[in-house]
Amino acid sequence: MDKMLNQLVERLRKAYGDQLVSVVLYGSAAAGDHSAKFSDYNILCVLAAISPRELAQSEDIFRWWREQGSPAPLLLTEHEVATSTDCFAIEFLDIKQHHQLLHGKDIVSGLAVDRSFYRAQVEHDLRAKLLRLRQKASGILSDADLLRRLLVDSLSTFAVLFRHALALQGLEAPHRKREVIQAASRQFGFDVAPFERLLDLREERVKPREVEPVGLLTTYLEGIGAVIDAVDRLEK
Repeated sequence: MDKMLNQLVERLRKAYGDQLVSVVLYGSAAAGDHSAKFSDYNILCVLAAISPRELAQSEDIFRWWREQGSPAPLLLTEHEVATSTDCFAIEFLDIKQHHQLLHGKDIVSGLAVDRSFYRAQVEHDLRAKLLRLRQKASGILSDADLLRRLLVDSLSTFAVLFRHALALQGLEAPHRKREVIQAASRQFGFDVAPFERLLDLREERVKPREVEPVGLLTTYLEGIGAVIDAVDRLEK
């Protein structure tokens, strides 16, 4: 993948020239927990300014990058990075903790992340993702293949949020998904079994037909609820 990252940086440099402040790889690929089948390559692209002109310059590059199987880079100005850490505390804490500078100025390592809304964002994102999971599951309960895929796809999101729930408790959480979920299970007192079973499926340690998703759903949702309750109590 280094070749693809190099190609992306070169295309961005040609498109933006001196306007390109920084290109940063973040997420599972930067943290050493990348899965070729399920993980994306997440890129933060920082420009001096963003107008319709810069958006037009990115169109072909971002389309090409999406064709490689990853989402379009986050496009922010340096000013926006410095002033939006209160709104995106989770995202910037993750980027700061695990990132790789691919080009330009390191605007991440020294970033001051405003934690004033951190707890509220963790709770909000947990509740929002839980509601979304219920909505999607309610329409596919009779289709085991789709339900399995939904649960497996949701693991990465909840592992990230569980890690931040642990951090709110003052704990230094691991980054690898299995270790995060095990630590969260110990801290918040939920059954780790459905999460580990889905991780086994995600990592192809078991075959799909060996995982009965409806049977996992109840304890999976209960585990998420236990973490939400713990985060909610921190406000009291």
